[in-house]
Amino acid sequence: MAAMRKERDSLGEMDVPDDAYYGVQSVRARDNFPVTGLRVSPYLIRAYGLVKRACAEVNIEEGVLDKAKGAAIVKAAQELVDGKFHEHVIVDVFQAGAGTSTNMNVNEILANRALEMLGNKKGEYETVSPNDHVNRGQSTNDTYPTVLNLSILLALDDVEKSTQVLIRSLRKKEAEFADVAKSGRTHLKDAMPVTLGEEFGAYASALERVLEGLPQVRKGLGEVALGGSAVGTGVNTFPGYREKSVARLAKVSGHAVTVSRDPFETMQSRWAPLAASSLLRSLAVELSRVSNDLRLLSSGPGSGLDELRLPEVQAGSSIMPAKVNPSMAECLNQICYHIIGSDTATMMAAEAGQMEINVMMPVMSFEVLFSATMLVNFLPVFARKAVDGITANRERCETYLLASTSLATILTPKLGYLKVAEAIKKSMAKGESVKSYLVREKLLTEAEAEELLGRTALLKLTKPVVASAGKK
Repeated sequence: MAAMRKERDSLGEMDVPDDAYYGVQSVRARDNFPVTGLRVSPYLIRAYGLVKRACAEVNIEEGVLDKAKGAAIVKAAQELVDGKFHEHVIVDVFQAGAGTSTNMNVNEILANRALEMLGNKKGEYETVSPNDHVNRGQSTNDTYPTVLNLSILLALDDVEKSTQVLIRSLRKKEAEFADVAKSGRTHLKDAMPVTLGEEFGAYASALERVLEGLPQVRKGLGEVALGGSAVGTGVNTFPGYREKSVARLAKVSGHAVTVSRDPFETMQSRWAPLAASSLLRSLAVELSRVSNDLRLLSSGPGSGLDELRLPEVQAGSSIMPAKVNPSMAECLNQICYHIIGSDTATMMAAEAGQMEINVMMPVMSFEVLFSATMLVNFLPVFARKAVDGITANRERCETYLLASTSLATILTPKLGYLKVAEAIKKSMAKGESVKSYLVREKLLTEAEAEELLGRTALLKLTKPVVASAGKK
């Protein structure tokens, strides 16, 4: 049996493991909400550490917090930022509204760690109190919204880096496959030629375009509620606390957080995290679309498109020998579906705010940060294990291209739409290429057919039409 200590809160006394840095209120929350077994995100814990450090430093400077106690709290908070004691954040991700349980879990960890540094026993809250000292000048109602925004800012930094890893891999394939002409497809039917490189370049451009929305999302997240206390008025804080605490948070976090233009709106509305969730959803939609294309283009090899080959990362069947599946793309699809669903949950939670506070913030933090974490973890792996090793099946691409009926489109200026349409139908009925049919029917000479439909001509067709610069 582990040694226990007695702790008391406003509801009474409870046993707490003696080696635990969390306290009685954390134990109550853990026991009240045994929902998923999932702990809150490390991004959220780091953000809470930064907020608690900033507030403690300002309180020390203003003389409302004892220097020795405050210094211990600051040091404990920085340890939390640096990754220590995360296992002592024991509250489930689904918990009481507004995040009070998480706030108090962090307050107790910092109080008990500060007590330890000051030579006291854990739980001796008369010396360092989770409420009176660690939480001085604060409320869950202003710290949790601030932490929610800041944690998403931290996560988005990593999402951007991971997405850029994938973009670089796609750009490399764009260059590698620049000379692989192939049949384009619209409505899953033959369309005019493109290169495989152009397809990969378009994938990269789509992801880059989503990331272009990051500055606006970051700007919204940067307006924080810190200093608003319970309802936005700043009750139980000294004059200037709001401005000083936010300025200090900007300094210690390295993010451009600012005092909100309307402190009451920042307490009530969670539009900024919703905007971040929306950006992640948009990124997931594009990533899933790319995954779908990779799965289609690599389908087969005997009965599919087989225009490209994905790296073989694991056996694909327990019964069919040598079968290899597009496993990495399948995983990315599943991640994207979860992110899209998470955005819906986040939207509902943002809408559920009432009066002066939105109590659904814990589920918002879980959904947005879990979505971000999946992308941070998997996109570099997907780039390395799926994209970097893709090879083009050049022969298959050429075969499909030369058999494509869409090539007849380039004949319409010479032969006319109706005559070309008739030629396509007749050549298809005979199982003959349009090119050979037109030569056989003497609608084109062999030289004309080669000039219009030869390999060199087809590769030229894949290049975008550029406007003329005009005469000077």
